[in-house]
Amino acid sequence: MKLILIRHAKSSWEYDLMDHDRPLSTRGINDAQLVFNPNHFFLAEPYDILASSSKRTRQTAKIFCSLNNINVEDVIFTNNLYTFDSIQLEKIIKNNSKGNLIIFGHNNAITDFVNKFGNYYIENVPTCGVVMLKFDELNTFSPKKGVIIKTIFPRDLK
Repeated sequence: MKLILIRHAKSSWEYDLMDHDRPLSTRGINDAQLVFNPNHFFLAEPYDILASSSKRTRQTAKIFCSLNNINVEDVIFTNNLYTFDSIQLEKIIKNNSKGNLIIFGHNNAITDFVNKFGNYYIENVPTCGVVMLKFDELNTFSPKKGVIIKTIFPRDLK
């Protein structure tokens, strides 16, 4: 199983909105276009795509899809991924680990998950950061460590 975890791009604090409703900032949009360049992704295998229902995460997923010729209607947007808790994220991943999976979500859930199941420590997955992991097995009864096969962070591309 391959798992791609993507933290939403930088959000805007310009408006007085509930956290769930904050949109992407201009920097977030620019970073997403930089990071999601098709040269960074080779998605030959089929992937299920899940994303948090927050506005910034939906926008991030839509940019990813448009740049990689993926139909945004194939993305499942769910309130369950509007979580900052790695235990909740882990449950969602295990319940959907039948094949390859792309998840658009939030920190601290993503960084904590990567550090629990990855093969090396990442201090912080930044906004619009991508971590690709490979697992031999990841199920409810036997969580195994995975191997981080690639990271893509905006700061490394500028």
